[in-house]
Amino acid sequence: MLPDGVVDIDGVLHPAREARISVFDRGFLYGDSAFEVVRTYGHVPFRGREHLERLERSCARLRMALPVAIAELEARIARAVAASGQPECWLRVVVTRGAGPIGMDFSPELAPSVVIFALPLKVPDERLYRDGIAVGLVHTIRTVDGTKAAGAKTSNYLASMLALDEVKQRGCQEAIILGSRGEVVEGATSNVFAVHAGLLHTPPISAGILEGITRRTVLELARARGMRCEEREMSPQDLLGADEVFITSSIREVVPVTRVDGVAIGGGRPGAVVAELLDGYRERAWGRAGA
Repeated sequence: MLPDGVVDIDGVLHPAREARISVFDRGFLYGDSAFEVVRTYGHVPFRGREHLERLERSCARLRMALPVAIAELEARIARAVAASGQPECWLRVVVTRGAGPIGMDFSPELAPSVVIFALPLKVPDERLYRDGIAVGLVHTIRTVDGTKAAGAKTSNYLASMLALDEVKQRGCQEAIILGSRGEVVEGATSNVFAVHAGLLHTPPISAGILEGITRRTVLELARARGMRCEEREMSPQDLLGADEVFITSSIREVVPVTRVDGVAIGGGRPGAVVAELLDGYRERAWGRAGA
């Protein structure tokens, strides 16, 4: 069933259930598009400007120009949120290379298009934070891995979707992607952290991960609280032997992981570090603890 809310297509608002794009759109045909997902708090997109700046960088990696200025995108997003009629929204901002002849060339006939979804926010069940989730390790190669587009947030998520489906068959809620050398990269739809004896660490940007805005916020919070933080290459053993593991994403915020490939982490219960960071994240997102 299609959701309520609204969709802005190139500056024109549509009820979400009636929004349409061309079947010749490159995003539909090839996944030739970039996107961002943002969550509102009090109708305000959290760190929205940073998400849009990252969207612009993703477009550049795909050799595609952002067709409107970031300030105009912010205005369209604000209008869509107001028109959605929702208490809170999750927002998806997509830039596609546009509709044109079927073919693999970057044709000059193509005009990039912007689609903004302002849909009802379904808040994750609090049991995820109280009890934690299980994750599974998966070896896979994503579409942009090893290419000049590495680090771009593109709409071609097939490899991650297959990885996520694989671990769901094992009773897990998220897949942790392992790279070509068996190193931990990131979640299918998240960044991943581990805690060892008070040291917080996460894979570096150079590992080919998406530079998550939530990841960045968590590192800022941890450092502000005097926690030791390292961005370095991680192995599966760094997760399996950790005191705490957690994942981060815009919609789910900070979620404790209590099992990795069936191995209990921290005695199978969320730990104090993730609890502190989740509280701090929510305080900041709601504007009660600075920007």
